Amino acid sequence: MMKKIDDFLRALGRPLVNFVSSVGNLSLFIGKSVYHCVTPPFYFRFLGKQFMDIGFYSLPVVALTTVFAGMVIALQSYTGFAKFGAEGMVASVVLIAVTRELAPVLSGLMVAGRVGAAMAAEIGTMRVTEQIDALTTLSTNPFKYLVAPRVIAGILVMPLLVLIGDVIGIFGGYIIGVYKLQFNPANYINATLQELSANDINCGIAKAAVFGFIITLMGCYNGYRSRGGAQGVGEATTNAVVSSSILILIFNYIITELFFAK
Repeated sequence: MMKKIDDFLRALGRPLVNFVSSVGNLSLFIGKSVYHCVTPPFYFRFLGKQFMDIGFYSLPVVALTTVFAGMVIALQSYTGFAKFGAEGMVASVVLIAVTRELAPVLSGLMVAGRVGAAMAAEIGTMRVTEQIDALTTLSTNPFKYLVAPRVIAGILVMPLLVLIGDVIGIFGGYIIGVYKLQFNPANYINATLQELSANDINCGIAKAAVFGFIITLMGCYNGYRSRGGAQGVGEATTNAVVSSSILILIFNYIITELFFAK
């Protein structure tokens, strides 16, 4: 009887212990990463490479995603507003939807799938092939060399990607509004400019910076802690994308609440 109770308690407590251990490991990893991001030395050559990998090479997928998102919002909002004779609100809705939500969230999810997975795979491969141990042997801090450039680049580049996504997404709505829905171009542009708010732009930029931190951090964390050869690297890649996507959606709500809660 006592053995059954003991086995039951072990089965009940093991998930809790594993969860607390994972939270502790992640917290330590975040602390070390932030510390090495703000203290010298800085590897500017690797930082520049990450700027290219995260920012420039992500532009096509971000542009495609946001332009079609803007088009869809224009069509859907027109369909709804036409029932109430409020077609003139289409430009405002496209602007608000793109700047506050669609550009930062869709850009974050796309970059998480493209960049976060690549980071986890690269660092995970270095871990299982003992290249990270070799860095330590050569007196090179892995956090300073591998993690800090990626995190810094993610925080700085994501807002730029989102600003570009804002412009392209609004332009997508303009294309649909003018060439398909037959709005007057000047009136559409005036309605967009009148509704433009610094708070909307700032909200999107804040989300982008947080999302950039989340994507790079989870990619590095899962890759750094990967074990078990090729299978472990594959699991780390999957975990990086899934965890980044979930955290992006969670923090999207939190930041929206902070900016627009009454």
